[in-house]
Amino acid sequence: MHPRLHAVLAEPRVSPALSRVWRDWALIAVLAPAILVEGVLRPDLPWRVGCVVVVLALLPTLLWRRTAPLAMVVIAFGCTTVAPFVLPGDPCQLFTASFLVLLVYALFRWGSGRDAVLGSFFVVAKVTAAGLVDSVDGGELVAGFAVMFAAATLGVAIRFRAAARQRELDQVKLLERERLARDLHDTVAHHVSAMAIRAQAGIAASASQPDAAVEALHTIEAEASRALAEMRAMVRVLRRNEPADLGPNPQVADIGRLAGQFRTGPTVDVDLRGDLGGLPPTVGSALYRLAQESVTNARRHARHATRIEVSVAADDTSVCLRVSDDGEAGGARPTGSPGFGLVGMKERADLLGGTCEAGPDPDRGWTVTAVLPREGVGA
Repeated sequence: MHPRLHAVLAEPRVSPALSRVWRDWALIAVLAPAILVEGVLRPDLPWRVGCVVVVLALLPTLLWRRTAPLAMVVIAFGCTTVAPFVLPGDPCQLFTASFLVLLVYALFRWGSGRDAVLGSFFVVAKVTAAGLVDSVDGGELVAGFAVMFAAATLGVAIRFRAAARQRELDQVKLLERERLARDLHDTVAHHVSAMAIRAQAGIAASASQPDAAVEALHTIEAEASRALAEMRAMVRVLRRNEPADLGPNPQVADIGRLAGQFRTGPTVDVDLRGDLGGLPPTVGSALYRLAQESVTNARRHARHATRIEVSVAADDTSVCLRVSDDGEAGGARPTGSPGFGLVGMKERADLLGGTCEAGPDPDRGWTVTAVLPREGVGA
């Protein structure tokens, strides 16, 4: 078998595929009376009643065109291929029967490669049969092939565009997981370094000060417990091997530095409220990264903004971060700059068991709101 043909046949179905949405029922509700009206107003049809009944019977195939595209193409195009040979007229002479093109589109958009190849035979058979029974002339036959080919091409194009978009989003999520893993790596490395120093100090003092050795052991135990807690919270995060930075990661208290970080552009005001001292390092680092990214996006995309407000409020169970600006309303913000910043922010919050939402304010401006649990439990 040719490698390209093998690749086509091996192409899996798109998953997950939508079963039915409200637009499908609306389409049925519009097409059903349109078919009846055309049957009444088309006296030129050889057998109007039969044509209308066949087309109406095939209309429900639209409801399963995504979940079973090959079966719907076989049913619809199989029936319309045989109909001209057993009925006085061709049901596809109804203009409203053009909804069959949606089945061709769905076959190439949602079906597997094998489904597309098998379904193509039924589509070609239908168009060819229409030419054999003289229901269409040569020009209409060529136009029929062109329409079916265009529908198939559109389905393939949108399919691969959606796949490329999904790969980009997956890459962004992977990069965000790597950043979280680096934060975890740095935090654990910091704890282990402290444990090593305390162990060395305890060994040096054990001969003359036995109590110092016991104190060192208690400190090592506390540091080890904290390191294990951090690792368990982020155990599902993927990472690559990178050199460890033994310095501490930015925490919630470092958010205040954003207020004086920029000399030009809108002013940044920071308000920290509640008990923020006992947060795990992963939560504190995540809050700082989310605030930093939100402020950067606001400075980059908020039109004519003069003020950016950053507030962090903590209670007994969660910590809420809110970043808002007073930019002009109506200017659409990109959901992701190069690197898909907003997608990465949502992924980081989700990994810690929290949420992150962004959107325009009613009057003007844009607000990012993130809520993280205090304990930083991973999803």
